[in-house]
Amino acid sequence: MTSRADAVGLVLARPARMLGLEPFFMELIAGIEETLAGEGRSLLLHVVPDHEAEILAYRRWGQGQMVDAVVLVNLVTDDPRLDVLRELGIPTVVLGGPRRDLPFSNVGIDNAQAMRDAVSHLLSLGHVDLARVSGPHTLFHTQARTEAFVAECERRGAQGTVIEGDYSEASGTRATRALLGRRGAPTAIIYDNDVMALAGLGVASEMGVPVPEKLSLLAWDDSALCRLAHPPLSAMSIDVHAMGMQVADCVLNLLAGGPVTSHMAPLPRLIARGSTAPVAP
Repeated sequence: MTSRADAVGLVLARPARMLGLEPFFMELIAGIEETLAGEGRSLLLHVVPDHEAEILAYRRWGQGQMVDAVVLVNLVTDDPRLDVLRELGIPTVVLGGPRRDLPFSNVGIDNAQAMRDAVSHLLSLGHVDLARVSGPHTLFHTQARTEAFVAECERRGAQGTVIEGDYSEASGTRATRALLGRRGAPTAIIYDNDVMALAGLGVASEMGVPVPEKLSLLAWDDSALCRLAHPPLSAMSIDVHAMGMQVADCVLNLLAGGPVTSHMAPLPRLIARGSTAPVAP
């Protein structure tokens, strides 16, 4: 690609309605846009229903030289988008991923260590029956978190149950009802995002399970929603806005002729609030 479009593309394969509910991507977009604007560039956002439509968007952008680079998110197993972007020759920065030796510049997150920290915190409070409401299992970051959750529970002699969700309120509701309705219900649940955790908090209230007296809840990706909940939700927190700026810096480095590089975002840190407490006798 030789011409300059002064635009960087980001395609999100997810329901458009989720953008208004889930703060993560809005904070990420704000961080990317802020850094790009300082260099006279803008972010071109496109929301599509699936990866097939996402690939069509990349081909259209490549043929029309509509973007100078793209940011790729939510890698999956045998991700077909990587080969397409390599074929098109569009400079690419990948957020997350299974490894650091990708053929593109990437910004990784140590989801496994963050999950071990989350499990360790709940075990330190005396919980031995834990559950996890995950995102879609095809996503690499979901796999990393689930594998770490299961392994850490086994290593520490705790019971660990995993139910798959899709980040929506409805899936958080269904999963929490299934967990709390079974014999030997968990005393602590880790959710893969704030929306599902808030749904779980509502289900616990409906079912008469007090939080945190009888049930501890921990969300992933801290947000204003977590802080404003009652009780406020404990969360694994990462500065998503700063991570967006880090991604944009990688993009600008590529466009300036820099080499393919690999970086790590700061490790998510646990913020304990009112939704986690020592296990009840």
